[in-house]
Amino acid sequence: MDLKYFEQWVLKEFSIDLSAYKSNQLHRRILTLMSRVGANSVEEYITMLKSSSEQKQKFLDYITINVTEFYRNPEIFKELNNFIKENLAYNKPLKIWSAACSIGAEPYSIAMMLKEISPSVRHRIIATDIDNTILRRAKDGIYLASDIKNVPSYQLDKFFIKKDDKFQIKDEIKEMVTFKKHDLILEGYESNFDIIICRNVVIYFTNEIKEKMYEKFSNSLNKGGLFFIGATESIYNYKKYNFEKLSTFIYKKN
Repeated sequence: MDLKYFEQWVLKEFSIDLSAYKSNQLHRRILTLMSRVGANSVEEYITMLKSSSEQKQKFLDYITINVTEFYRNPEIFKELNNFIKENLAYNKPLKIWSAACSIGAEPYSIAMMLKEISPSVRHRIIATDIDNTILRRAKDGIYLASDIKNVPSYQLDKFFIKKDDKFQIKDEIKEMVTFKKHDLILEGYESNFDIIICRNVVIYFTNEIKEKMYEKFSNSLNKGGLFFIGATESIYNYKKYNFEKLSTFIYKKN
């Protein structure tokens, strides 16, 4: 099965560079998805993706790993909260980037955290993802009970409006976050960030792509800025990127 041809088609059609992903893992995911929808060849699957917006979205969701929730790994978020207080001048506006933000649970979690640390300061949070459909959901800010299970009850009352069986994030939190489409592989990175959050994304890429991304993340951080990664990740050669390890999943730029 010509998966290389499929990778080239996806790059041209969706501007997603699948060659950056670990190939064995990626190919298993593609073949699993093809099997689920009954496609017997790459050509047949491409025809499905061209003709069905539903299949196209299923593919994008499956490939771009849209798995997230508020305060994912709550104990690590508590660590981040402490390190922000210890290392950053949070009484002044901070510039924060939530990379590969998915449905917005992560940047809104950071927004709620900062609202409590420094309620009168207007921090700037930029949240990016490669998937426009996911970004639209993030901007809407409407969540299921499963998405907000780690949110303390007092924050649910303070920052959400319950609508039937769903939860709408309040405007005071929504206004703190700007959502943008961005490709971590193919596009440049903004600079002068005080905090960058990129969790459970880099693990899917090849070592060569990982190294390039860590270098760009480091260049985008201010000196003393914090880099927050996922609970399944580790940067083994972190000193190469001018990082100091504050805890297992939080680094500081020297």
